[in-house]
Amino acid sequence: MPEETPLDPDRKTLFLLDGYALIYRAFFAMISRPLTTSSGENTSAPYGIARFLLRVLDDYAPDFIGVVFDAGDSFRTELLEEYKATREKMPDELEASLPRCRAIIEGFRVPVIEAVGWEADDVIGTLSTQAERAELQTIIVSGDKDFYQLIDSHTALLNPGRGGPAGVEQEWVTVDNARERLGVEPGQVTDLLALLGDSSDNVPGVRGVGRKTAPGLIERFGSVEGILGHLDEIDSTRVRRCLEEGEEAARLSKQLVTIRTDVPVELELDRLRCEPPDTQKLRSLFLELEFNNLLRELAVSEEPAAGEASFELVLGPGRVAEVTDELEGVERLAIHTLGSSPDSMRAELVGLALAGEPGHAFYFPFGHRPAQVARDEAGNPTLALEQSEVLNLPPLDAPDLAPLRRLLESDVPKVAHDSKYDLLILERAGVRLGAIRFDTSISSYCLDPSRREHTLDLLGLDRLGRQLTPADQVVGTGRSAVGFDEAPQESVFAFASERADVALQLAASLEEELREQESLDLFERIEMPLVPVLAAMERTGIAIDLVFFDRLRERLEGELTLVREEIHKLAGEEVNLRSVPQMRELLFEKLELPVVKKTKTGPSTDESVLASLAAQGHDVPRLILEYRELDKLNSTYVSKLPQLVNPETGRIHTNFNQTVTATGRLSSSDPNLQNIPIRSMLGREIRKGFVPGPGRLFVGADYSQIELRVMAHLSGDPAFVEAFRAGRDIHRETAARIFGVESERVTSGMRDQAKTINFATIYGQGPVALAAQLGISRADAREFIDQYFERFSGVGEYLETMKEQAREQGYVETLSGRRRYIPEIRSRNPGIRGFGERTATNSPIQGSAADLIKIAMIRLHGSLAALKARMVLQVHDELLFEVAEDEVDAVTSIVREKMEGAIELEVPLRVDLGLGASWYDCKPA
Repeated sequence: MPEETPLDPDRKTLFLLDGYALIYRAFFAMISRPLTTSSGENTSAPYGIARFLLRVLDDYAPDFIGVVFDAGDSFRTELLEEYKATREKMPDELEASLPRCRAIIEGFRVPVIEAVGWEADDVIGTLSTQAERAELQTIIVSGDKDFYQLIDSHTALLNPGRGGPAGVEQEWVTVDNARERLGVEPGQVTDLLALLGDSSDNVPGVRGVGRKTAPGLIERFGSVEGILGHLDEIDSTRVRRCLEEGEEAARLSKQLVTIRTDVPVELELDRLRCEPPDTQKLRSLFLELEFNNLLRELAVSEEPAAGEASFELVLGPGRVAEVTDELEGVERLAIHTLGSSPDSMRAELVGLALAGEPGHAFYFPFGHRPAQVARDEAGNPTLALEQSEVLNLPPLDAPDLAPLRRLLESDVPKVAHDSKYDLLILERAGVRLGAIRFDTSISSYCLDPSRREHTLDLLGLDRLGRQLTPADQVVGTGRSAVGFDEAPQESVFAFASERADVALQLAASLEEELREQESLDLFERIEMPLVPVLAAMERTGIAIDLVFFDRLRERLEGELTLVREEIHKLAGEEVNLRSVPQMRELLFEKLELPVVKKTKTGPSTDESVLASLAAQGHDVPRLILEYRELDKLNSTYVSKLPQLVNPETGRIHTNFNQTVTATGRLSSSDPNLQNIPIRSMLGREIRKGFVPGPGRLFVGADYSQIELRVMAHLSGDPAFVEAFRAGRDIHRETAARIFGVESERVTSGMRDQAKTINFATIYGQGPVALAAQLGISRADAREFIDQYFERFSGVGEYLETMKEQAREQGYVETLSGRRRYIPEIRSRNPGIRGFGERTATNSPIQGSAADLIKIAMIRLHGSLAALKARMVLQVHDELLFEVAEDEVDAVTSIVREKMEGAIELEVPLRVDLGLGASWYDCKPA
């Protein structure tokens, strides 16, 4: 229990929560940055309620608890028809989340109390009165000042604060400090509120009597009735006149603000007794709502009983041979490797765990080291790392460990979580992992690509009820963290073993669900075969020209200096161009430029604002935009990439991620080589620094208009299909039809507009977005869209079919059967529903294009194995190969064949090829 509370440890407590007040506060605490799921559902209120209940139950351990809600109109509406009439309508997002809030309350097993025709205030007032007679302490949980009138020696108020992720800022109000808050005693709160009124509830109060005057009147005369009975004693003529004119309003207001204590409800203590939460229900809710941090806080551990789980630390070559002999006959073998670094191209193998049957795992230690004690900034130990010795096996490539190597390289089906890491780190240890058949993270991704995380911790919680030991409990966090090689060996051994065990147990249920969802083919034909392809690309890496990057850095730094000096000259003073407050002061105070957009903290200086101001002819915003672009290119790529060169290989090794994007596309990280800008000349120039090895060239292969070709296939629109089959320029063809001219009369401007409209169609953009892109009016943009769907009716019909399909079955699919679940398409909120409709129309197109290039990568990987050529990069629809000079013709022929034949469509696939001595030079011809 927190140190400073008014609770008497010798008395039992009743916590009464004002339901709607807590929900509203939780929602509006995050109104500027709402919490949403990956599908777009607003979860601010459910999150706030869940976090608060966790805190209340943990901090105060109530004996009895209940959440009270309003239930219909109360007697106050009869007294004053306008009572609460001016309250704003509940936001759609909040209204939609109310069932979630109720479900969370139910999951915590907190009883809900409602009395038809009564407000929550009156129910709480009545129950607190009854609780006093039962000698209970009542804690009213609400931020509503009306409840101050109930505070006495038996009743306190806990104001939860604003809520939100921090979940703090709460305060206690008791008989000892209530007067400090409002200036009157609790018993006089109704009199104060009767004079002041309440605009949120439409309580009139007395016009002209305010916060400064009212407490003094109550102090002198005791109550509203006492004041009205002694008007002639009031010195101020103005105040006396206000009270005379507002006498009726004052008496009515006091009736409205007085909390009743005679509601027909009974204090049912057996029903309100605090019970342990329904952790299974909460776990499911938290997973669905993506409350991952709350999942970790929830005490949901259902570890195997003592003796049920058996984890063994394997030591000595003899025992290694016995264990591997035992595991050779298992149906599936789960593996979990630990490295000294998360970077698979720099990590050394610390150990690996193997599990062949549920509840049993074996751990093989290889790279444990005596630890140095990790300490925080104050010098205090952060982990119990003292260990006098560690026990390791010989290196994995040692002759004595041949049985283990054979098992790892054998055809025994392997199960893993993040199998690409396992494959790469074992390869560095001298073992080529064989028969990787099942990856639990990838299978989870195939089942629901919109899910925010596919970690083993969350899957274990979700499907097995197993709370795994978090990694930070083993290795620490922040600056004081150590690697697995230095962490306590016993903790590391248990950590890896339970993860191998959980991965093995997850595989069966995940495989069955893939089969039920008809996603097993996607998993087995595309996603799992892609793992060794990506591993090979990461292992190969790509070289950069360090001299080129050094010169480009010097050039950018010089240009940054010139731009900065020009800004300072125009500003008349030096300013910090990375400081938002200084930018605001310069732009909107000193230069008095118009405010385009406001944020919670003041005028916005984001890119769209600066672009708008620059378009109006203002030089400083234009120069700031230029400075930011140069600074970003320098800090993100030009200065950083040379630091990421692997000292062993002399190359950069990016990570290709399979389980990140909801569309099925791959992503790149550490560093992100897919995000190098190509629209600006400087951004494109960075590609000049990526070079092939000696005696080699780059071959670039780029699918031509792949998404439009996929759309033509899916929609079957005759005009699109015919144009692609005839090999005509699809954007020129579109322009000719929209503008009603012959193809040869289409201007470059017409073609550019048609190109924008074609891609706007794929991404479901409306007239507002299209108008902004083309720089035209919304009416003209709407006319363009109408003409487009009139000329290409098959496209319009297809898009509407996808929306209807998503509404009916809850998902859409790609050509390869990749599903995208779209719950937001059924939302009552127009904005969320619009997002769902756009997702329904573009997911099959984008996802099919992603599947297509993955299939091509798998086929190319096998076809190029006999050559010296290697695939080194994938950037959306583009592949980059490093090719020996004498194999260029053979490679380009294979690349074209495999990419153009990856999937059979109603229209031909076309690949543009380019050859060069740098990535920049390798532009398709």
